[in-house]
Amino acid sequence: MVPSRTKRMSKTAHPWPTPHSSRREFLASANNGFGMLALTGLLGTHSDAASQSNTESTTPGFHFPPRAKRVIFCFMDGGPSHVDTFDYKPALTKYQGQRIGQENVSTRSQGNADRIWLGSPWRFRQRGQSGLWVSDLLPQTAELADDLCVVRSIVGKKPLHGQGALLLHTGRETGLAPSFGSWAVYGLGTENEELPGYVLLNNDWIPNGGFENFSSAFLPASHGATLLRARGETVDNIVPQDSLALQRQKLELLQAQDEDFASSTSNGQLIESAIRNYETAFRMQTSIPNIADIDDETSATKKLYGLDSTNDYKKYYSLQCLRARRLVEAGVRFVEITCPLTHENNSPWDQHSDLKLRHEENAMITDQAVAALIRDLKQRGLFEDTIVMWAGEMGRTPHTVNITDAVGRDHFVNGYSIFLAGGGFRGGMTYGKTDDFGNAVAKNPLTIHDIHATILHQLGLDHERLTYRFGGRDVSLTDVHGRVVHELLA
Repeated sequence: MVPSRTKRMSKTAHPWPTPHSSRREFLASANNGFGMLALTGLLGTHSDAASQSNTESTTPGFHFPPRAKRVIFCFMDGGPSHVDTFDYKPALTKYQGQRIGQENVSTRSQGNADRIWLGSPWRFRQRGQSGLWVSDLLPQTAELADDLCVVRSIVGKKPLHGQGALLLHTGRETGLAPSFGSWAVYGLGTENEELPGYVLLNNDWIPNGGFENFSSAFLPASHGATLLRARGETVDNIVPQDSLALQRQKLELLQAQDEDFASSTSNGQLIESAIRNYETAFRMQTSIPNIADIDDETSATKKLYGLDSTNDYKKYYSLQCLRARRLVEAGVRFVEITCPLTHENNSPWDQHSDLKLRHEENAMITDQAVAALIRDLKQRGLFEDTIVMWAGEMGRTPHTVNITDAVGRDHFVNGYSIFLAGGGFRGGMTYGKTDDFGNAVAKNPLTIHDIHATILHQLGLDHERLTYRFGGRDVSLTDVHGRVVHELLA
């Protein structure tokens, strides 16, 4: 039976916090141009969902007291190998080179009965007081084993990058659905009216699935991701080219045009979202350059992240991880960091060949900065209420076609690993289990819907009650799926 969904958090015709007028009406009655735009921007800084009647919540926007305020998602695009990172399988080494047999062929991975088992080229060790198994591929992350909540039993759907990335980001394989970050900002808003609630720290590579991974889709456009680049100009046109007086005139002209258009259409929410984006863009002219500029960081902090690296890929990834800390410290709700693509391939961690070469390269680029991010959050008192999520859209097969110097692993969604840290997640633990070869889940399978539901729970949101009325139904991030996995929580 499909569980019922309450409409308590559904979108209605007037999402703004003014009880007697909409944003459009408020602007139409004002003649102060830019000043009024700024004021209405301040009025709209809390969540859209929170503006609905919410008598059960302890705080506007929350269904219950949150354990975390914000999320940093380190997206390992392409699928890091679970059996080479967090899922130790000595049987793979013992039986390396032997046929897997028909009984181990799965529709959720590439392969056939003639494929052979492939052991990990990296040594696994037990780390920290918890004894968590982590391979030498990620030495810096391994040092933080007691802070990591490792899930070893994520089950996906299709072993395809585009569909997997969309499922991870939006809860749907087909696109045209809001991103996880958009849902978080829709539910909770931003803590800083001068910054967007959802920021994408891009490293010159857009994952399979495209910008739909980061889109607000049918949610208000102001909840989509704002992209900040690692190289070159951080954001296009962020530096003002006009004087304040000329900006006032342009905004007044836009206001007049919006009013004329609003009078001829019934869909005023689209216009309101556009106005809200204008307001955010204006405020970002000063806030984003200040966040992006790390000159005020100590040399020790820069070195901690790896900004002294001579490798450009690593240096820019380190920069984005440091910016992520600065963004959440400034009140941004959801930050995602993508990986750079260093070579001709479908995606950075997609090693069908050259597994050792390219996985080591990706680890060299990302490991130090991710570990530094966690360390920096801890020393600044931000770790307890910031969730760090490290995940790809799939894992990689524990078997291969043949063993050569350029051996690789293929697509695999039958049971792979991710980790979560901070924000009330239990550190130094593993959840779920795959079989002796890492070829299928043997215990406690989870889906990405379960992970979404659990993270929303930590943010104080009920995944079944955070909904938006679209297409004649109340739509949510998890749809009719997902459960809060309390076993992962401290």
